[in-house]
Amino acid sequence: MSLYRSTLAGLYKLLKKKEISSQELTQVYLDRIEAHSDLNAFVTVDRTRALAQAQAADARLHAGTGTPLTGIPLAQKDIFCTEGLLTTCGSRMLANFVAPYDATVISRFNDAGSVLLGKTNMDEFAMGSSNETSFFGPVLNPWDRRCVPGGSSGGSAAAVAACLAPAATGTDTGGSIRQPAALSGITGLKPSYGRVSRFGMIAFASSLDQAGPMTRSAEDAALMLNVMAGFDPRDSTSVDRPVPDYTRTLDEPLAGLRIGLPREYFGHGLAAEVGRAIEAALEQYRRLGAKTVDVSLPNSGLAIPCYYVLAPAEASSNLARYDGVRYGYRAPEYADLWELYSKTRAQGFGAEVKRRIMIGTYALSAGYYDAYYLKAQKLRRLISADFASAFEHCDVIMGPTSPGTAFEFGSRSGDPVAMYLSDIYTISVNLAGLPGMSVPAGFDSGNRPIGLQIIGRYFDEAKLLNVAHRFQQVTDWHLRVPEGF
Repeated sequence: MSLYRSTLAGLYKLLKKKEISSQELTQVYLDRIEAHSDLNAFVTVDRTRALAQAQAADARLHAGTGTPLTGIPLAQKDIFCTEGLLTTCGSRMLANFVAPYDATVISRFNDAGSVLLGKTNMDEFAMGSSNETSFFGPVLNPWDRRCVPGGSSGGSAAAVAACLAPAATGTDTGGSIRQPAALSGITGLKPSYGRVSRFGMIAFASSLDQAGPMTRSAEDAALMLNVMAGFDPRDSTSVDRPVPDYTRTLDEPLAGLRIGLPREYFGHGLAAEVGRAIEAALEQYRRLGAKTVDVSLPNSGLAIPCYYVLAPAEASSNLARYDGVRYGYRAPEYADLWELYSKTRAQGFGAEVKRRIMIGTYALSAGYYDAYYLKAQKLRRLISADFASAFEHCDVIMGPTSPGTAFEFGSRSGDPVAMYLSDIYTISVNLAGLPGMSVPAGFDSGNRPIGLQIIGRYFDEAKLLNVAHRFQQVTDWHLRVPEGF
């Protein structure tokens, strides 16, 4: 296997044995990023910084004080504040913003000794399902350059799929780790809400946002989560709960595992090829000793309207801070303070962000709060209760990650509802705050990847990783790489 196709565990073994240095490994990935810059997966790459971190990592490895991610080059979604480096959030509004501090996620990877290759492209302020809303242009799917890689973490997904980085971080507000993982043929994990600190992660919808790993395998995701997870007193939504070693239980047998199959996930709207791939994956699980049971999530069909009231409402509040006064983009010409505000926001935000701000402001306005926002919160509680009821009969829930495979650029940009429906199976997991992940489970007739979604109980990421890892031990979907990469 080529060096750049190795897993995180494999790379660390090479580094520990001194068969390769971190500086040499980092150079390999930096060269690949440059060679495949046409994918537009990265917004910022800092060679000098990356090689300096690699040199420091080599010193740690030589001293015998390394950890499993010491010296490993990683990509970070451009939503995490990174001291001294551009943090754009895919927006013109922050195109010149250099963060004065590190997000907790960045700090933890720095403490682990990993190397930051660069910041990956994303939908503007994480608002999108295709990576077409980025101010810096769309990211191409390495499996089919005519198609989107998914969003909003499309840059991270494309970078890992094309072997431009062995792993990357993403964020998931309504499916933005799992959906691009499915469309790009990689493994993506959204942890339980509160498992990973949101400090320094630029906010979209604060009650839904959660950071997680995007990797080639479940084992690699476990190694990443070991670093990312943990309590942070600077984040009021961070949960003070012990963090297990997620690699310790990866190999546990699946005999007796109960897999819940929601009937709502296998009906109208699911592409036939996706359905067949998911059924084949379920049959593989049966051969591993698991059994499937039927469950119901009766309110899942209302997840999208619920989400598109709550998320825009929170976004309209969070994005009020971008006014051209303190930092970020400022309109070059204005007559007074009011015109500064209005021109800055009109010029700095893209169409999708403006749409969501307007929807959210409307939902929160006097006379409409009870009719929309309050009802959506009640529905969110019902969706969460549906999952609690389903988990009385199963250990994990499985189904498709997305109703179809990667779609062509522009095919849904004129129809926001069609775009939003690509997250129909993922959004309810965020509304409930549960952990969920997507693993590669096949390809359609156009050689576009298909993802299997696995949903677990609160803070049961170890079980999800175990279930995914056992599947990947007997399949090779996660090992496949796009032609030419």
